[in-house]
Formats: sequence, C-alpha cells, structure tokens
Amino acid sequence: MSEDVTTLKQRYPTAETFKFGDSAVLCERLLSLVRSGRKVATCSALRDCQNGEPMPEIGRRDIALNWDDTPALVIETVELIQCRFDEVTEAMALAEGEDDSLEGWREGHREYFERNGGFSPDMEIIWERFALIEDLC
Repeated sequence: MSEDVTTLKQRYPTAETFKFGDSAVLCERLLSLVRSGRKVATCSALRDCQNGEPMPEIGRRDIALNWDDTPALVIETVELIQCRFDEVTEAMALAEGEDDSLEGWREGHREYFERNGGFSPDMEIIWERFALIEDLC
C-alpha cells in the first residue's frame, strides 16, 4: 500500500504537492513517462507561481500526486530556467519526454496553456529539470 501525503511530508518536510497535467488521462500519461525515465523535466507558466502556486526550488523534493490526490512519485528539482515560451530549446523540449520534436512540444504546450489561463509566444515560463527519487507504486 502506498504511503499517504502526511507520512511522506514527515520524511520530506519541505515538499510541495502537485499534479502533472490538467486531466486524469494526461496526469497518468505524464507519470508513466517519468517512471519510464523518458520525462525528466516539466514547465509551468510563471504567472501561476505569481498567483499562489509554489515556485520550484533547486534541491527541494516534491510529491507528485495521482489525479485522485494519492501520492505517486517523489522528485527532486535539479535545474531551473526562467525563459519565454518561444525561447525553449529543442533539448529542453525533448527532456520533457512528451514529444519527439520542438514543434510537437510547442503545439501541445500552446494548447495546454490556452486551456489554463492563456497563451502568448512571449509568455514567461519556469522550466524545471528533476530527478526521480521514489516511485510510490
């Protein structure tokens, strides 16, 4: 049986909790990509961090949740880059593991940001590289 968030926060007292994606299907897909080792990075809109979402921090270990709020993974942030959406490099996009090209990444993430607060090519994002610490399955 998987540990609950309260128990995990005793082990990782500075951990924030979050979900990958914006739907159950996407969350499950992204967690699977992390587990496979293909996804080692993610990004978020800077505006989300400015509006109350926790800002990632290098060295902090965070708890990724399943869509039903049960713990799925523990990751550690190892690199952060703040840049404009249109400045994301192919290497950065491919590290997210969701697409096979920069163009595919741009299309998918444009659609995601449009669904979640708006999109602009010059919007500021926080790109985060992470290491998988624990798979809680």
